[in-house]
Amino acid sequence: MLSVSLSKSARRGLGSALACVLSLALLQGPAAAAPGVPPPPAKDPFYKPPSPLPAGRPGDVIRARPSVFTLDPGRRSPYGGVKAWQLLYRSESATGGPIAVSGTVLVPAKPWARKGKRPLVSYAVGTRGLGDKCAPSYSLSRGLDYEELFIADALARGWAVAVTDMQGLGTPGRHTYVVGRSQGKAVLNMARAAQRLPGTGLDTGGPVGIWGYSEGGGSAGWAAQLAASYAPELAVKGTVAGGIPGKMRKLLAHNGGPFTLLLLMAAVGYDAAYPELDLDRYLNDRGRRMLAKYQDACVAHVDVLPLFLDTAFRRISDFTVRDPLDDPRWRARLDENDLGLIAPSAPVFDAQALLDEVIPYGQAEQVRRDWCARGANVTWQVYPVAEHLLGAVFAEPASVAFLDDRFHGRPTRGNCA
Repeated sequence: MLSVSLSKSARRGLGSALACVLSLALLQGPAAAAPGVPPPPAKDPFYKPPSPLPAGRPGDVIRARPSVFTLDPGRRSPYGGVKAWQLLYRSESATGGPIAVSGTVLVPAKPWARKGKRPLVSYAVGTRGLGDKCAPSYSLSRGLDYEELFIADALARGWAVAVTDMQGLGTPGRHTYVVGRSQGKAVLNMARAAQRLPGTGLDTGGPVGIWGYSEGGGSAGWAAQLAASYAPELAVKGTVAGGIPGKMRKLLAHNGGPFTLLLLMAAVGYDAAYPELDLDRYLNDRGRRMLAKYQDACVAHVDVLPLFLDTAFRRISDFTVRDPLDDPRWRARLDENDLGLIAPSAPVFDAQALLDEVIPYGQAEQVRRDWCARGANVTWQVYPVAEHLLGAVFAEPASVAFLDDRFHGRPTRGNCA
C-alpha cells in the first residue's frame, strides 16, 4: 500500500516528529545537568545488577525507583503529571541465559476512564549507540530523548508506556545491537515487569501493544513473533514494526555507503550476544582502534560525529583482516535472528520508507512476504517519498491509530492478499 497525501493527523504527527528532531539537536553537545539529575548509568549503582541475580521469572522486577518523564530538559518538570519509574528487571539473553535489563515505566496520573483496563505499550527505541550513557532510561529522565514526543503522544491518549533499555545499555556489558532474539525478549519482559511493578495500577491481563521503528522495529517484530510462545499470558493486541532491519546477512552485505558505522555496531552487537563469534580476531588494527575510541559513543550526541566521518563510505573490509560472513558460525547466528520465520499471533502494522538509505527496502519487503506466507495478519504501508527519518515521521499517526483500533477491539484484515 502506497501513501502520499498527509491527513490532518499526519500533519500533526509531522509536527511532533519535527519537534523530536529539535530535541535531538539539544543532544548535540554537553548539557548542564539540572538539579536532581542522576549520574550517567556507568556511575550510577542503580544500574549494576546484583550478582548472582535473585531467583525469579523473566519479567520480575529486581529493583525500582521513582523517576521523571519530562520534555523540559532545563527544569525537568514532569510531563502531564505522568508517574515514572526506572527499574531493573529479569530478562533472557539470545541463548536463554538469565540477565538483568534496565528500563522505564510511565503511567498517566489521570485515571483510566474508558471501558476495560488501561492499555500498555511496550515501546522499543531506535538506534542509540553502544555506550551506557545512551540508555533511554537516562535520556528520558533528562528530557533529551529523540523519541520522547512519540512516547508523549501515547501517554496523552491515556496509555501506559514501558521502555526497555535493551541488553547492555545502562547495565554492564556491551549492547546486543539488532540481535532480535535478545531484544524481542527484552521488549516482552519489559511489559511483564510494568504489569508486575507495584504502584502502577496496571493489571496483568490488560491489553498490550508493541511499537518500534528502525532498530526498535526489529525488536518489536521479534517481540511479535515470540509473544505467543514466550509470553502467552500477555494480551498482545497488535504490533507496530517500522523500518525493520529483518534480514541480517543482507544488511551486513549492504556496506560502502554513509552508514557503515551501523554495520560495525551490528558486528559488535552479535559478538556481545554470541561470544564464540570472537569479533576481535577479525579486526585489523584500524578496527580495534575504532572500537576502543568510540565504544561509548551515542548516535544522538556530538561525540558520534567523528565516528560517522571515520566510517562513512568505507567498507567492512577496511576494518577487518577477513570477512566474518565467510565463517559459517557468523552466518548461522545471523540467520537465526532473521525476521519472518515465525508468524506473529496478533495483527502487525509494518511501515517502510521506499527511499530508505539505512534499512534497504527489499529486505524489509521480504519480511512482509514471509509473514504473509505464514498466515500473519499484516498491514503493509509504504511511504514512497520518504527516507529513513521521514519514514518514522510519516508512520507515527498511522501507528497510533493502528494501536488505538486494536485496543478498542476493532477488526483488521491486513493487506497480504
